[in-house]
Amino acid sequence: MSKFWKFIKNEATDTQPESVELLIEGDIVDDDDVWMYEWFGESATAPNAFKEELSQFDGKDLSVWIDSYGGSVFAGASIYNALKEHKGKVTAKINKAMSAASVIAMAADEILMSPVAVMMIHNPLTTASGNMHDLRKVADVLDQVKESIINAYVTKTGRSRNKISQMMDDETWMSANVAVKEGFADGVLYQNNEAQSEEIIHNFSFNRLAIVNSANQSIENAIKLFEISIINHEDETEKLLLELDLI
Repeated sequence: MSKFWKFIKNEATDTQPESVELLIEGDIVDDDDVWMYEWFGESATAPNAFKEELSQFDGKDLSVWIDSYGGSVFAGASIYNALKEHKGKVTAKINKAMSAASVIAMAADEILMSPVAVMMIHNPLTTASGNMHDLRKVADVLDQVKESIINAYVTKTGRSRNKISQMMDDETWMSANVAVKEGFADGVLYQNNEAQSEEIIHNFSFNRLAIVNSANQSIENAIKLFEISIINHEDETEKLLLELDLI
């Protein structure tokens, strides 16, 4: 299975003890959706497989490099819990931690940001269809999902729930030093503790919808592949393949 995470075990030397590194990259997806990423050869993971491999390093200190736009909040919560339960110190080192990836980072005992890193928090997103009652119910569910995310941020930062909620409403982008100032990180890698710029990134050139779990697109692609299987005409098949960039 193609994974967005990788464990690296560094053997002990005469001067350094054994250490374990974890690299987290790519989309964060649910167990039920990982097959679609396998189908298209995209990097992804199922939380259950992640927890199974993590258990092999029980009691070991862990350095977790995070470089992810995020994805499923439920998969992120499962990984958050697994890291919280890990017996051994967990140190998160951030390249980028957006959306659900920022929630995973909150599980660490210590969070260190690269000086060129970015962290972003926002309200949970979804897509929905149905009548007015269905859509109001979806909004109510998103409210509760937001409350669960706030729990992780409050536990780490010590900020009030109202403060965190407003930051999520504002879709807050934080540089390394701002993340430290706001309590989302404990330090900045590769530099001393001198004060740096505290300006929050507001106009970052990035489409926030890109961090939404791409399972919807994968489903659309799967439907198109099914259409290919029932089309007998060679020219039409080639046309659909070109639309999917598969040839």
